[in-house]
Amino acid sequence: MRFKVNKGWSTAVLLFLCPYVMRAKQNKRVLLGMSGGTDSSVAAIILQDAGYEVTGITFRFYEKDAHTEYLDDAAELCTRLHIPHLVYDAREIFQQRIITYFINEYLKGRTPVPCTLCNNLLKWPLLQQVADEQDIYHIATGHYVQKVLHNGRWHISAGSDPDKDQSFFLWGLSQETLQRMLLPMGNLTKKEVRALAAERGFTKMAHKRDSQGVCFCPGDYRTFLREHTEAGKIVPGIFYNEAGIPIGTHEGYPFYTIGQRRRLGIYQNQALFVKQIIPETNAVIICNRLQALEHNGMYLSHWYLACPDEIIGSNDEIIVKIRYRKQANRCRVTLTADNRLHVCLHEPLASIACGQAAVFYRDNIVLGGGIIDAVVE
Repeated sequence: MRFKVNKGWSTAVLLFLCPYVMRAKQNKRVLLGMSGGTDSSVAAIILQDAGYEVTGITFRFYEKDAHTEYLDDAAELCTRLHIPHLVYDAREIFQQRIITYFINEYLKGRTPVPCTLCNNLLKWPLLQQVADEQDIYHIATGHYVQKVLHNGRWHISAGSDPDKDQSFFLWGLSQETLQRMLLPMGNLTKKEVRALAAERGFTKMAHKRDSQGVCFCPGDYRTFLREHTEAGKIVPGIFYNEAGIPIGTHEGYPFYTIGQRRRLGIYQNQALFVKQIIPETNAVIICNRLQALEHNGMYLSHWYLACPDEIIGSNDEIIVKIRYRKQANRCRVTLTADNRLHVCLHEPLASIACGQAAVFYRDNIVLGGGIIDAVVE
């Protein structure tokens, strides 16, 4: 098997190829999700240099103010690389499954995880669906993650760049999807990616700014909620302290999340935190101690574990994260009678918000995850 490797690219391409060469499929075609940004663009170049027949696809998920420049950027890159470019209009399904969910979770007093839901239930399944329609075996994106085969099961593992690692968002993918995935960015840092783009003459891509936050709501989510909820759905309410005494007026409970300490609009000579949100009475409970936000565990619903027998009831050290970065905590996981995961933390953890994701790791390998349904005092 031979691959054309351009000068200066040998290390990147060979590192990318190592997990796949021995398992190479007869079908050398790959469908690559292309957003028009730097990462997916460089992914296309690496895949093509590695000998794959690349087809790019850009999903139309959400277009604020009808801006479609990203489509032009993706199409321009595909033209320069001489690869086909498909466009798939998924705006309606994205509205139904992601945006509606996002709004409803805040209206329930919970904190949503739209990127997790989109990746596991929409983006990757759509890639697989279109690949099947195009008779393409491999699917790929510009995610900064890797994958490993552990005890006969595929797992997502952390990318080499700790500042860009996106493994937290990909805990719910099926074995069929994982088996077909190519992840050319997993062993690269963002700095290396920009350098590679510049080296190949893609100056615009090399200097393109990274997208920030949720794709359909990159700024303050409160503005988005105001614009996309019916009048009267979000109204001012009362802040209470832990003793139940009113201490101020808030703008509406959906505008607050557990652990929040900024933009509360009430001022005392001490730090204040959101401890509890009560949608039924439009009440927000405030505390002045970080310790009051700590919990010893949580319950997860809608969970997925690649190897349940290795995790549930195991005494081996398992790490759980409830944030994209930091806050890695040791835990023990058991199954409840109502089929939820009970996560018993070895040390208390602050600001656990219902609706958020909890993801399990061993070393850098993603074992699975779930949605936080309740906390344990």
